[in-house]
Amino acid sequence: MEPLKESLRKRARELGFIHCGFTTAEPPDHYPAFANWIAAGRQAGMRYLAAERSLSMRANPTRLLPSVRSIISLAMAYPPPPEFKNFPREGRVAAYALGEDYHEVIPNRLWLLCRDLDSFAGRRLQHRVYADTGPILEREIASRAGLGWIGRNSMLIHPAVGSFFFLAFILTELELAPDPPFGFDRCGTCNRCVQACPTGCILPDRTIDSGRCISYWTIEHRGSIPPDVRGRIGRWVFGCDICQIVCPWNRISPSEAESPFLSRRHFPIRDTAEETALSDEEWQARFYKSPLRRTGREGYLRNLIVVLGNIGREEAIPFLNPFQSDPNPVLKDCADWAVEKIKG
Repeated sequence: MEPLKESLRKRARELGFIHCGFTTAEPPDHYPAFANWIAAGRQAGMRYLAAERSLSMRANPTRLLPSVRSIISLAMAYPPPPEFKNFPREGRVAAYALGEDYHEVIPNRLWLLCRDLDSFAGRRLQHRVYADTGPILEREIASRAGLGWIGRNSMLIHPAVGSFFFLAFILTELELAPDPPFGFDRCGTCNRCVQACPTGCILPDRTIDSGRCISYWTIEHRGSIPPDVRGRIGRWVFGCDICQIVCPWNRISPSEAESPFLSRRHFPIRDTAEETALSDEEWQARFYKSPLRRTGREGYLRNLIVVLGNIGREEAIPFLNPFQSDPNPVLKDCADWAVEKIKG
């Protein structure tokens, strides 16, 4: 199987994956920790994570594909955050969202690898592919396949490329010899991510309290953002990279030239006030095939309003005033807060 594995690794590199590792389909050892995380309510409003099906599938990969014999773990890099220019009303977007939506890119490449597996076997094999879309414990399985260790900030980190990469998986019925797991925790005594997080969402057990995480509030949450959270969001319009930016291992992150996810022209967001004036049609066109569509236009406007309140510049008030009489209670609530904050 080693020649096949090396052939697959080479093909994966051709398709843009920076790492390719192999592991078994055994149940993950850290499932009890995930179940305890759910029991403590750390998933916040992401109720789908606590569903019985979600828990059952994550406990054992064979429930996703009964015939699975091996799991192929892959990593695809994306460019680290660009240097922010400090424009007066600049907004920030998580680095992974600066390019095309990875859901539009990665799965097709995974299926191309599946075709190579079929060719080797001489028949159509059973496969499942996932790129942040399946109920599996991604970081543990990737670490078990040798792709890195789970860092203090809960991200998977590889010593050669840091943590700015997507994880993707192929579950296949073809049995492949497993690679050795990544055997070292290289965070050591470093605590920079914990110290830098403005909301204190990084827990001692290397999990995240979603109810405090900026990424959760600006991406996953629907409805108004609680007042005690708004001020800590800073300039983040979508997601957050703070814990990755301060990580010493990300000093050697892949460049933009090494990633299929090239930044789009409309980033970074240089003027959050002007962004609030986009019509629905303009918003749809601007974020076509962009991860920012996940928030919906209401969520995007909500985040912009909160960021304008945090920036605190009086010239933004004329952009906020229309939202103070908006029939949408979420936008009105946030706009009232932002104007009051700007006025001191």
